[in-house]
Amino acid sequence: MARWLLAAPLILHGIAHISGFISSWTSNLAGFVERPWILSSTVTLRDPLGRAFGLLWLITLISLVGAGVGLISGQDWWPSLTVIGAILSLVVILPWWNTVPPGAKVGAAFNLLVIILLLLPVKSRILELIQ
Repeated sequence: MARWLLAAPLILHGIAHISGFISSWTSNLAGFVERPWILSSTVTLRDPLGRAFGLLWLITLISLVGAGVGLISGQDWWPSLTVIGAILSLVVILPWWNTVPPGAKVGAAFNLLVIILLLLPVKSRILELIQ
């Protein structure tokens, strides 16, 4: 049961990253606003750099959903993939902070929590609870 309680938010958080991909590769803003990223007043999601970030949003989706599936199936690698996915999520959210939907900002806090829990000594206690 504990596996599902952690895997469900991981998978849902991963799926939420589809919005960044959709926003940069289609005409649907998927909750984003039409503003430039925080590093330049001229770069938007639909520019080539924005589209590159859109691909990173997709990779983040795959890594977080994969981590959740790995957790459910009892794979040893799920914590590493979770940390990688959480870091990637921060990498794609932070430069677009002015444009992301409000839920992405909650997702950034979730990422920080996941990184802290899986990189600090408390990780062993979390893994014991899940077993």
